[in-house]
Amino acid sequence: MEREPAPDRQSFVSTLPAGPGERRLALVTVLASAALFVVAVPLAKVPLSPVLAFIPIYQSALVVNDLITAVLLFGQFAILRSRALLVLASGYLFTALMASVHGLTFPGLFAPTGLLGAGPQTTAWLYMFWHAGFPLVVVGYALLKERDRAAAPAAWPPWSAVLAVVAVVTAAAGGLTLLATHGQATLPAIMAGQHYTAAMRLVVSCVWALCLLALVILWWRRPHSVLDVWLMVVMSAWVFDIALAAVLNAGRFDLGFYAGRIYGLLAASFVLGVLLIEHGRLYARLVTAHAGERRERELVQLRTAELTAVNQDLEAFSYSVSHDLRAPLRAVRGYVTILEEDFGARLEGEPRRLLGVIQDRAGRMEQLIEDLLAFARLGRQRLALTSVPLDDLVRQSVEDLRPACDGREVAFNVEPLGRVEGDPALLKQVLVNLLANAVKFTRTRHPAVVEVGRRTETEGAAAYYVRDNGVGFDRARAEKLFGVFQRFHSPAEFEGTGVGLAIVQRVVERHGGRVWAESAPGEGATFYFTLPGATTS
Repeated sequence: MEREPAPDRQSFVSTLPAGPGERRLALVTVLASAALFVVAVPLAKVPLSPVLAFIPIYQSALVVNDLITAVLLFGQFAILRSRALLVLASGYLFTALMASVHGLTFPGLFAPTGLLGAGPQTTAWLYMFWHAGFPLVVVGYALLKERDRAAAPAAWPPWSAVLAVVAVVTAAAGGLTLLATHGQATLPAIMAGQHYTAAMRLVVSCVWALCLLALVILWWRRPHSVLDVWLMVVMSAWVFDIALAAVLNAGRFDLGFYAGRIYGLLAASFVLGVLLIEHGRLYARLVTAHAGERRERELVQLRTAELTAVNQDLEAFSYSVSHDLRAPLRAVRGYVTILEEDFGARLEGEPRRLLGVIQDRAGRMEQLIEDLLAFARLGRQRLALTSVPLDDLVRQSVEDLRPACDGREVAFNVEPLGRVEGDPALLKQVLVNLLANAVKFTRTRHPAVVEVGRRTETEGAAAYYVRDNGVGFDRARAEKLFGVFQRFHSPAEFEGTGVGLAIVQRVVERHGGRVWAESAPGEGATFYFTLPGATTS
């Protein structure tokens, strides 16, 4: 039985040594945060108006950030079998769970004293457990990573370890939640109304000291990987977060309370951003390797082993994302649905709207994940070439998009297109994305008109087009149109993830064609694409 190729450990931020560029960027980030902290400290006790909507928006963003970070770290653990990564992933999962119950028990948000049997001390103690648990996990990560470098990767199945850790972390979060709710009478009182007691100062000082300890140990345990450097940035932000939100301020809803939580949200985003950039670089490396393979056929055999190893790493990474990233988001939506069903009769006005906000944001994140995975799969998916009748594909795509018209009258004018040599499933993706764009951006037009046709270019090749009479765009920005996440309109005007046109370009180029667009603001847009092997019959 053949052994799996060992992953290239230098391809991951958890093992890649931090260079001068990463260190400088991290230092600048910490210094900028410190400067803002110094400015905010004298104003930390300034009372501000309570904004209850801030809590669910902040908490839901924090939960989604931490869940995605945990899943990405679990994915890297599955490839590298690093116990340090497993511990760190469990820490992000713990913070996501604790942030969830912290929001649910916040007094006055969903119920006068909070849900889950919360009392006046519950939310504050959950904050302490949450902000003490993560630094302890970071200390464990720092102590384990050196042992991981010296030891061989663990031989046990990675996903059984992940499931065991998820169960342990969930049980720990549940136990601490029970202690802070039903067992709150056994804990010292750290809140008096919206203000802190003397006991609070002692408890939060200990939590703050844990964050400083984690930062010092991370710094001490060298050499530093890219992940280590950004974890130090995270712990620095946590020090500022706790100082403003619980040490130097007076209580809830003062300037320190809000500023500290903003620091916490930024801290949750740093590692996630680095991991997502790394994932994109892995795919870019794979695409570049395939392009080099086509250009230099004589090097195919020399590069096959390397490409196979990278492919297997990416397959494992993509499986972890596609299988596990959507699950926690669905859980969030499921819990919100349960809350609406169980407490819907008692929730009116702002609380009900806030639950809707959480549901909507989780749904958008699910759609973004689906689009990104579809985009990533295009680089690995083989073309199933056959003779494709484009007229039939357009007809099917139009029927699929009828529900998206929302009852509007949209006129689809389709000319005969003939046949091409291509992959019917991927070409349908091209047509659906272009037609969906046309339907979306003609929403304010009455009547809305979408044309699909074919023209002959000067060199004799056939070019197909989808034209609409919608809002259009500035042609000077057309070169950015097909990039991932490129949007020329705000989400409030037109929904979308900014991935559809990137998928169109990748599919067309994989077929050997090209894609471009012509438009002017307020005058509609026309998207062209060419495909080889076109016929008129």
